[in-house]
Amino acid sequence: MSAAVLPPRPASPAAAPAVSANRLLVGLAGILIAAMMAGLNNRVGALALADVRGALGFGMDDASWLTTAYNVGEVLAMPFSAWFAITLSVRRFELWMIGVCSLLAACLPFIHDLGLLLTIRFLQGIASGTMIPVLMMAALKFLTPDIRLHGLALYALTATFAPNLSIWLAGYWTDGLFDWRWVYWQILPFAAIAALLIGWGLPKEPIQRDRFPQADWVGMACGVPAFALIAIALDQGERLDWLNSPLIASSLVAGSALLGVHLLLEWYHPTPFIKWQMLGRRNLGIGFTLFVVLLLVMASGSLLPMRYLGALQDYRQLQMAPIGLIVALPQLILGSLVALLLYRKWVDARVVFAGGLLLIALACFLAARLTSDWNRDQFILAQTLQAFGQPMAVVSMLFLCTSVVHPSEGSYVSGSINTLRALGSLSGGAVVGHLLTIRQRFHAEMLLDHAALASHLIPVTQEPAQLMGVIGPQAWVLSIADAYRVLGVLALLMVPFVLCMAHIPAPNLQPPTSRSTSSPEG
Repeated sequence: MSAAVLPPRPASPAAAPAVSANRLLVGLAGILIAAMMAGLNNRVGALALADVRGALGFGMDDASWLTTAYNVGEVLAMPFSAWFAITLSVRRFELWMIGVCSLLAACLPFIHDLGLLLTIRFLQGIASGTMIPVLMMAALKFLTPDIRLHGLALYALTATFAPNLSIWLAGYWTDGLFDWRWVYWQILPFAAIAALLIGWGLPKEPIQRDRFPQADWVGMACGVPAFALIAIALDQGERLDWLNSPLIASSLVAGSALLGVHLLLEWYHPTPFIKWQMLGRRNLGIGFTLFVVLLLVMASGSLLPMRYLGALQDYRQLQMAPIGLIVALPQLILGSLVALLLYRKWVDARVVFAGGLLLIALACFLAARLTSDWNRDQFILAQTLQAFGQPMAVVSMLFLCTSVVHPSEGSYVSGSINTLRALGSLSGGAVVGHLLTIRQRFHAEMLLDHAALASHLIPVTQEPAQLMGVIGPQAWVLSIADAYRVLGVLALLMVPFVLCMAHIPAPNLQPPTSRSTSSPEG
């Protein structure tokens, strides 16, 4: 095992001696727990928002900003967290962020002032948003090629396991324990375990103060408000009717302009936070673009079943939990099984990626047959296909992308992919929400037209309220079916682009005797 982990490179001759490989793996396990904690903190808070709102007495519009505040903080942190982790040392940075996140979580249930609550949730989003990028950076930095893919499979859990497990957790806290405070307190035991593992396992490294004057602070000053404004627009756009809202319109315009300046400054700066030039490599450019689209497609496995069961069947979170667990629980082993498959010399990762997309597309087309009589059980087959398709797609994508970068470039890759991931998740929710709204209106109008035509042939007509009580649910069912079809087609359209990526041979399973020197793809 000791030969399978790269010893951490000291920052300077005065750096502390490297820890053993086994202790380093323990530290990486702590980073994984912290990243999973961050994912759950985000998703569970959003799912249980109605219960939190009811307990604190907030209106629906005001409470919606609690989710937005957290998402904005998370998006702000992701592009820059890897740089700060390297500069301050991974151990020190992670312990600080875990401590801040835990302290804020302990205080949140006792705060009833909306302004203060939004501020604290925003700060907690910043602290939590640093943890997922650090996980990928650490996997690329510390793990050798013969086990690195298993580390990336663990990173994939933050995209496949945490969002689906959150459905059960949100329901358990609100409907099982009947204590909404655990929506925020749930991270405390995870934080304690993660801090102990990180504190014991990772090396104590000095702060690299010489990196501070070299950083692109002007670019960061433009990037922070740019990402914040875009995140606000994406998260609140559907509720405020997009460009019909001055807030959303101005946020998109100002955010896009500042983002352009940020990218320009980062592009030409000698020591940027993120090297966007790396997207010029074929596998990175195509792969990261596909990842953003994949995040949208994966909404078919969590968002759409919940939208249907919650609105049509009046399911609570705990009743919907099995739908999420069907996808979540297999991820604990399927990610590593996919990694083992990709280590076989005869396996082409592009084919595995395409196979995962085909399974997701098949799941979408099966779920698109839903009717108003469907309940939780009718989703089992589609969710099972999602459970297999998602890790095949995500782990293969990570392998194809990260294989063309050197471990020293891990911070740049981590920053770029997680920034795209954060914005992609918000964009996916906004696109699916807008699609459902448009299709629901279309189907409602069509059904009303049919009802008007039928009224000439049927002597007994219904009252308008009764008619809308019938048409409304049917329009919602048809809109969700349309969304499934759109996401299924989108998954199929991704397949040719996957096959355009460069073939990456499986790495050697024998532990290398020295640090990998594979050169990035041109």
